Amino acid sequence: MSDLENRARHARTLLLHQRHGVLATMSLELPGYPFGSITPYTLDHAGAPLILISTLAQHTKNIQADAKVSLTIHDATNPDPQASQRLTWVADAMPVPIDETAAHARYRAYFPRSADYLDTHDFELYRLVLVRARFIGGFGRIYWLERGEVLVANPFAQSEADIVGHMNEDHAHNLKAYCQAFKGVSAEKVVMQGIDADGFDVLADERPLRFTFDQPIATPDEARAAMVHLAKAARQSLKG
Repeated sequence: MSDLENRARHARTLLLHQRHGVLATMSLELPGYPFGSITPYTLDHAGAPLILISTLAQHTKNIQADAKVSLTIHDATNPDPQASQRLTWVADAMPVPIDETAAHARYRAYFPRSADYLDTHDFELYRLVLVRARFIGGFGRIYWLERGEVLVANPFAQSEADIVGHMNEDHAHNLKAYCQAFKGVSAEKVVMQGIDADGFDVLADERPLRFTFDQPIATPDEARAAMVHLAKAARQSLKG
């Protein structure tokens, strides 16, 4: 893997592992100054962040006047924020059409409580269309990344709903075992939210957890094999 591919992979991994960032918009109230707010996000099937924002919020009013934004995320698990990995996603914030059902469904899956918001006229889904990304991977590892380097399409755009539904309906016990064996989390209810080439996400008693595959996958058959492998490894681990 080249240096370029490696740093882009690290940037994507950070983006996939986090669930919120600081959204910076151009202030209407104080022209010329940036305005920051904490904003949850998930990724669409093209790899771009989706955010749900209220039409009454200051950042939405700012976006409606000037679509230029950035979303900054960092590795929240690192106790030293200055040493953590960071990614600044410089983008244009564009409304997601209401008939783009896959994007709306994916946001709902990752933020179930957003369903009520999405059904009101006061909230709207936006896509952060990348211009360039700035990634800091540690001391001396600072890079600009272009769209083609960091955006990776989700190979499960057509099959994700079936895979997620199958796991939640028929293999909920395996999802619980994954959480216990690999994350040390014992949960009463575990729900798979989404899957991509690099891994999958669950809510374990409302706690978001990310699981990463040993190798990227691209087909439903490969997804099935990866889940079976994880189930066997989890059973082995829990046996002690």
